[in-house]
Amino acid sequence: MLYRAFPHRPGAVPTEEGGPLWVPRERQGVSRHDNPDHYGALYVSRDAVSAVAERIQAFRGQGLSDSDLRRADGSGLALATIDGSALPGLVDLDDPRVLVRRELRPSRVATGARRVTQAIALDLFREGAHGFSWWSVLEASWRNVTLFAERCTDLLRIEAEPEPLGVEHPALRAAAGAIGVLLP
Repeated sequence: MLYRAFPHRPGAVPTEEGGPLWVPRERQGVSRHDNPDHYGALYVSRDAVSAVAERIQAFRGQGLSDSDLRRADGSGLALATIDGSALPGLVDLDDPRVLVRRELRPSRVATGARRVTQAIALDLFREGAHGFSWWSVLEASWRNVTLFAERCTDLLRIEAEPEPLGVEHPALRAAAGAIGVLLP
Protein backbone atom coordinates (compact mmCIF):
# COMPACT_ATOMS: atom_id res chain seq x y z
CA MET A 1 0.00 0.00 0.00
CA LEU A 2 0.96 3.59 -0.59
CA TYR A 3 -0.31 6.66 1.25
CA ARG A 4 -0.64 10.26 0.27
CA ALA A 5 -1.61 13.29 2.34
CA PHE A 6 -2.97 15.97 0.04
CA PRO A 7 -5.43 18.91 -0.19
CA HIS A 8 -8.69 17.06 -0.88
CA ARG A 9 -11.90 18.33 -2.40
CA PRO A 10 -14.77 15.90 -1.77
CA GLY A 11 -16.10 14.50 -5.04
CA ALA A 12 -12.98 15.38 -7.03
CA VAL A 13 -11.91 13.01 -9.81
CA PRO A 14 -8.73 11.23 -8.59
CA THR A 15 -6.45 12.72 -11.28
CA GLU A 16 -7.90 16.24 -11.18
CA GLU A 17 -7.33 19.08 -8.72
CA GLY A 18 -8.41 18.01 -5.26
CA GLY A 19 -8.05 14.31 -6.11
CA PRO A 20 -5.51 11.95 -4.53
CA LEU A 21 -3.56 11.38 -7.76
CA TRP A 22 -3.53 14.96 -9.01
CA VAL A 23 -0.07 16.39 -9.64
CA PRO A 24 0.05 20.19 -9.79
CA ARG A 25 2.93 20.41 -12.29
CA GLU A 26 2.57 24.17 -12.60
CA ARG A 27 3.46 24.40 -8.89
CA GLN A 28 6.36 21.95 -9.04
CA GLY A 29 9.99 22.84 -9.40
CA VAL A 30 11.35 23.38 -5.88
CA SER A 31 10.71 20.04 -4.21
CA ARG A 32 13.15 17.18 -3.79
CA HIS A 33 12.53 15.33 -7.08
CA ASP A 34 10.69 17.90 -9.21
CA ASN A 35 11.42 18.25 -12.92
CA PRO A 36 8.11 19.61 -14.24
CA ASP A 37 9.44 20.09 -17.77
CA HIS A 38 9.87 16.30 -17.96
CA TYR A 39 7.34 14.69 -15.61
CA GLY A 40 4.97 15.22 -12.74
CA ALA A 41 6.34 13.98 -9.42
CA LEU A 42 3.72 12.14 -7.37
CA TYR A 43 5.01 11.93 -3.80
CA VAL A 44 3.64 9.05 -1.71
CA SER A 45 4.84 6.93 1.18
CA ARG A 46 4.73 3.32 2.27
CA ASP A 47 3.75 4.54 5.74
CA ALA A 48 0.69 6.69 6.50
CA VAL A 49 2.51 8.49 9.32
CA SER A 50 5.32 9.49 6.97
CA ALA A 51 2.88 10.81 4.37
CA VAL A 52 1.25 13.02 7.00
CA ALA A 53 4.57 14.10 8.56
CA GLU A 54 5.84 15.29 5.19
CA ARG A 55 2.76 17.54 4.92
CA ILE A 56 2.84 19.01 8.43
CA GLN A 57 6.59 19.42 8.89
CA ALA A 58 6.33 23.21 8.46
CA PHE A 59 4.64 23.25 11.89
CA ARG A 60 7.60 21.73 13.79
CA GLY A 61 7.91 23.38 17.18
CA GLN A 62 4.57 25.14 16.65
CA GLY A 63 0.96 24.40 17.39
CA LEU A 64 -1.31 22.82 14.79
CA SER A 65 -5.09 23.00 14.86
CA ASP A 66 -7.85 21.66 12.65
CA SER A 67 -8.20 25.07 11.01
CA ASP A 68 -4.56 24.83 9.83
CA LEU A 69 -5.56 21.74 7.84
CA ARG A 70 -8.19 23.56 5.75
CA ARG A 71 -7.71 25.98 2.87
CA ALA A 72 -9.71 28.97 1.80
CA ASP A 73 -10.80 27.14 -1.37
CA GLY A 74 -12.71 24.58 0.72
CA SER A 75 -10.18 21.77 0.43
CA GLY A 76 -8.80 20.08 3.51
CA LEU A 77 -5.88 17.83 4.20
CA ALA A 78 -6.83 14.18 3.72
CA LEU A 79 -5.09 10.82 3.67
CA ALA A 80 -5.53 8.49 0.69
CA THR A 81 -4.71 4.80 0.68
CA ILE A 82 -3.49 3.72 -2.75
CA ASP A 83 -3.00 0.23 -4.11
CA GLY A 84 0.25 0.26 -6.05
CA SER A 85 0.50 -3.52 -6.57
CA ALA A 86 0.25 -3.11 -10.37
CA LEU A 87 3.40 -0.97 -10.48
CA PRO A 88 6.48 -2.57 -11.96
CA GLY A 89 9.49 -2.73 -9.65
CA LEU A 90 10.65 0.62 -8.40
CA VAL A 91 14.30 1.59 -8.06
CA ASP A 92 15.20 1.23 -4.37
CA LEU A 93 17.59 4.01 -3.36
CA ASP A 94 17.78 2.49 0.13
CA ASP A 95 19.44 -0.68 -1.21
CA PRO A 96 23.25 -0.49 -0.90
CA ARG A 97 23.69 -2.63 -4.04
CA VAL A 98 21.61 -0.15 -6.05
CA LEU A 99 23.61 2.77 -4.68
CA VAL A 100 26.92 1.07 -5.54
CA ARG A 101 25.73 0.17 -9.05
CA ARG A 102 24.64 3.76 -9.62
CA GLU A 103 27.73 5.23 -7.92
CA LEU A 104 25.52 7.11 -5.46
CA ARG A 105 26.36 7.88 -1.87
CA PRO A 106 23.54 7.96 0.70
CA SER A 107 24.42 11.59 1.43
CA ARG A 108 23.64 12.52 -2.19
CA VAL A 109 20.25 10.78 -2.07
CA ALA A 110 19.28 12.55 1.17
CA THR A 111 20.89 15.94 0.61
CA GLY A 112 18.85 19.12 0.82
CA ALA A 113 20.57 20.35 -2.35
CA ARG A 114 17.68 20.16 -4.81
CA ARG A 115 19.84 20.36 -7.91
CA VAL A 116 21.45 17.07 -6.79
CA THR A 117 18.25 15.18 -5.90
CA GLN A 118 16.38 16.50 -8.93
CA ALA A 119 19.23 15.33 -11.18
CA ILE A 120 19.08 11.82 -9.67
CA ALA A 121 15.32 11.72 -10.29
CA LEU A 122 15.70 12.96 -13.87
CA ASP A 123 18.31 10.28 -14.60
CA LEU A 124 15.91 7.59 -13.33
CA PHE A 125 13.07 9.03 -15.40
CA ARG A 126 15.23 9.05 -18.54
CA GLU A 127 16.12 5.40 -17.90
CA GLY A 128 12.42 4.54 -18.09
CA ALA A 129 11.77 3.91 -14.37
CA HIS A 130 8.22 4.30 -13.09
CA GLY A 131 9.55 5.71 -9.84
CA PHE A 132 11.82 5.04 -6.91
CA SER A 133 11.80 4.64 -3.17
CA TRP A 134 14.05 6.38 -0.68
CA TRP A 135 14.15 7.04 3.04
CA SER A 136 12.51 10.04 4.60
CA VAL A 137 14.87 12.71 5.84
CA LEU A 138 12.40 13.20 8.71
CA GLU A 139 12.80 9.61 9.96
CA ALA A 140 15.07 7.16 8.17
CA SER A 141 12.83 4.15 8.90
CA TRP A 142 10.00 5.74 6.86
CA ARG A 143 10.03 4.75 3.19
CA ASN A 144 8.90 7.41 0.76
CA VAL A 145 8.23 6.88 -2.93
CA THR A 146 8.43 9.27 -5.84
CA LEU A 147 6.38 8.17 -8.84
CA PHE A 148 6.55 9.61 -12.34
CA ALA A 149 2.88 10.46 -12.66
CA GLU A 150 2.54 10.03 -16.41
CA ARG A 151 3.84 6.46 -16.16
CA CYS A 152 2.01 5.43 -13.01
CA THR A 153 -1.38 7.04 -12.56
CA ASP A 154 -3.22 4.45 -14.65
CA LEU A 155 -1.62 1.66 -12.58
CA LEU A 156 -2.81 3.00 -9.21
CA ARG A 157 -6.12 2.29 -7.51
CA ILE A 158 -7.62 4.35 -4.70
CA GLU A 159 -8.65 1.94 -1.95
CA ALA A 160 -11.37 4.04 -0.31
CA GLU A 161 -12.64 7.57 0.01
CA PRO A 162 -9.74 9.68 1.39
CA GLU A 163 -9.89 10.20 5.16
CA PRO A 164 -10.12 13.83 6.28
CA LEU A 165 -7.25 14.66 8.61
CA GLY A 166 -7.78 16.43 11.89
CA VAL A 167 -5.80 16.70 15.10
CA GLU A 168 -7.56 13.58 16.44
CA HIS A 169 -6.62 11.36 13.47
CA PRO A 170 -4.20 8.63 14.66
CA ALA A 171 -1.75 9.11 11.76
CA LEU A 172 -1.64 12.87 12.32
CA ARG A 173 -1.13 12.43 16.06
CA ALA A 174 1.71 9.94 15.46
CA ALA A 175 3.33 12.18 12.83
CA ALA A 176 3.09 15.27 15.05
CA GLY A 177 4.63 13.40 17.96
CA ALA A 178 7.45 12.06 15.83
CA ILE A 179 8.52 15.41 14.35
CA GLY A 180 7.71 17.80 17.18
CA VAL A 181 4.47 19.43 16.07
CA LEU A 182 2.38 20.59 19.02
CA LEU A 183 -1.28 19.53 19.16
CA PRO A 184 -4.07 20.82 21.40
